[in-house]
Amino acid sequence: MAGSKEIRTKIKSVRNTQKITKAMEMVAASKMRKAQDRMKAARPYGEKIRNVAAHMAAAKPEYTHPFLEARAVVKNVGVVVVTSDKGLCGGLNTNLLRLLTNTMKSWESRGYGIRAAALGNKGLGFLHRVKVPVASHAIALGDNPHLERLIGPIKVLLDQYLAGEIDEVHLAYTRFINTMKQEPVIEQLLPLPKRHLTGDAETQAHSWDYLYEPGPQEVIDQLIVRYVEALVYQAVAENIASEQSARMVAMKAASDNAGNVIGELQLVYNKSRQAAITKELSEIVGGAAAV
Repeated sequence: MAGSKEIRTKIKSVRNTQKITKAMEMVAASKMRKAQDRMKAARPYGEKIRNVAAHMAAAKPEYTHPFLEARAVVKNVGVVVVTSDKGLCGGLNTNLLRLLTNTMKSWESRGYGIRAAALGNKGLGFLHRVKVPVASHAIALGDNPHLERLIGPIKVLLDQYLAGEIDEVHLAYTRFINTMKQEPVIEQLLPLPKRHLTGDAETQAHSWDYLYEPGPQEVIDQLIVRYVEALVYQAVAENIASEQSARMVAMKAASDNAGNVIGELQLVYNKSRQAAITKELSEIVGGAAAV
């Protein structure tokens, strides 16, 4: 059995760790609320631009944007990987990267080449480890991501898609369900899938006709690019909300486990102290009897 001094040192060490995890839990809880509000605030814009894109697709204009046209043959695939910059958030990044690994194996089995853009330090490190070519990346996005930080890395893959160097672009991120549940997903970003452009009943029931000024190509080009950027920004906002929620839950579990360890060590310390006292009493009694 370890000595009393060693046990007291362990208890002190675990208690200090518990203070750290408790503080991180409180910080994550505060950031989680702000991240959820930011995510919910971005949803109305995303829904509105999705409706506009659905109306435009239903109108069948004389100009069709390349982002809406599926390629007959797929040779190369691009993927935007959205992860956190920091760890200590449970299995958030692990679950997403495991799903991405299985998906990339499926692509490789079909003979697809893979290129990637990383948004987040964890995803960038993973792509380097698995030796996937990284076309662009952005790290240290912070708790409040700005769209101008995201446009550059995404535009690299969009330009490669327009140039015909890649035939599909996918988006991998963690979708926020609630505080206790986050779901890793990989969605097709380009060409824009029909389900993303599926409007409401009004869109499906009526045909739409638009007058474009200055022309359909200029307007549609700007609208579709903004639509893609809105999808990526919403994914980043969802991922940040998921990160803070997962970190809060993980730090709470760590604090609870530290409390359990302290309780067990305290019990061992009491037993050790009781054994030492009993031994001293036996020695005193034995000495007195000998005298």
